[in-house]
Amino acid sequence: MDPEINKIINSIAFENIEKHPNILIAARFWDERRYFAAKVCYRFMRMIDDHIDDRKAEDDAITCLEKQELTEKVNSWIECLDKIPDNDPIIKELTDTISTFNIPIQLFHNFAKSMLYDINHNGFSTLEEFMDYAEGASVAPASVFVHLCCLSEENNEYNSPDFDVVQVARPCAIFSYIVHIIRDFQEDQRNNLNYFAVDILKRNNLIPSDLKEIANGGPVTDSFREVIREYCYHAQSYGEKALHELQNLSTKLSSRYLLSLHMIYNLYKQVFDRIDINNGNFTSKELNPTPHEIKDKVLEVASSWQDGLR
Repeated sequence: MDPEINKIINSIAFENIEKHPNILIAARFWDERRYFAAKVCYRFMRMIDDHIDDRKAEDDAITCLEKQELTEKVNSWIECLDKIPDNDPIIKELTDTISTFNIPIQLFHNFAKSMLYDINHNGFSTLEEFMDYAEGASVAPASVFVHLCCLSEENNEYNSPDFDVVQVARPCAIFSYIVHIIRDFQEDQRNNLNYFAVDILKRNNLIPSDLKEIANGGPVTDSFREVIREYCYHAQSYGEKALHELQNLSTKLSSRYLLSLHMIYNLYKQVFDRIDINNGNFTSKELNPTPHEIKDKVLEVASSWQDGLR
């Protein structure tokens, strides 16, 4: 294995991984400035997402007044990105990062749109609603990742990619997000979060409360397995499209950036391969790779990278 790749892998504290930051594991193969930029953007989006999820986890229904307060808070955070930075160090660091790396501000507005949906809704009536939500919740952060990954650099200045990063990011983002909601099914249900569309549940004679019962140790019904089967079908379809996009980039990027894109795909593919539709119980323990298994996957993908980092 290339010595620099090996050094990077050994620098990752896999045993301390929280919130499944596959995006940061993959970005670790970039140069330090871009990696730091990814951390800054990820931290901001994570802060907003956690703020909403933590409130929902309290189990009490969110009142209209609380919804209004949360909505105003999210809007104010995003609006700050369009203004002259104030004394908030987090906002200033993010706006500086956006400016330095020419990150499209619209991606943060797309993300905020889904967070506002989260505040004002409990779940999704249809699969189409979920996919629309994923455009902000998953495709937007993934597009920031692809943008940073695909920048060209000249005289210490960064130039934006000459293609639509959202189009490139979308297949892998939705693949990973569907895998994500299956992986976190048990944890999400226990935190009063449901990402499975009601129309798909109804088609399989289920209601949202049935999912919470399964998550809390109830029997896994054939009906729920059919729901998982349908989501896995969509995940596989988007995964194949993601590989096609990676192939299109193979002649446009240097090795370290191609490696990072393949890394994030394979880290979610590792989880996808753990989903046992016919016999699984879909628990967090069953679907989450251990830190050792994640490191082994990173080593496996990196070992196949013969060119080294350039």
